[in-house]
Amino acid sequence: MTGQYSSIIFMVAMFAIFYFMLIRPQRKRDKEIKEMRAALKRGDEVVTIGGIYGKIIKVNEEVVVVELDHAKQRLKMGKWAIRELVEPSAEEAEPKELDNESGSDEENKED
Repeated sequence: MTGQYSSIIFMVAMFAIFYFMLIRPQRKRDKEIKEMRAALKRGDEVVTIGGIYGKIIKVNEEVVVVELDHAKQRLKMGKWAIRELVEPSAEEAEPKELDNESGSDEENKED
C-alpha cells in the first residue's frame, strides 16, 4: 500500500514542479507579449520576429505598417510579427559631438 501512495505523491510532485518551472512562466511571458502588442501605437520603434527594425506608421486591429529607416520602405505585417518595442538609448537621444583636437591631445599626453 505505501508503494502505491508514494508513486502517486511522486507523480503529483513532478506535475507541480513541471507546472511551476515551465507552464506558469510561459503563460506570464505570453500575457506580457499580448499586452505589448495591444498597446502598439503610431511612432513606436519595434523589432519584428525576422529581426527587422522600424517605426510603426499605422496600426489596425490585426495589421501594422512599419517604415524602415534606411530605405523609407513600408512593410505591412500582422501584429503577431512584432517581437518587441525598442527603447531609445541615451546615446541616440543626445548625440555627442566628436572633437578631433581633444582626441589628438589625449594621444599626445599618453606619449
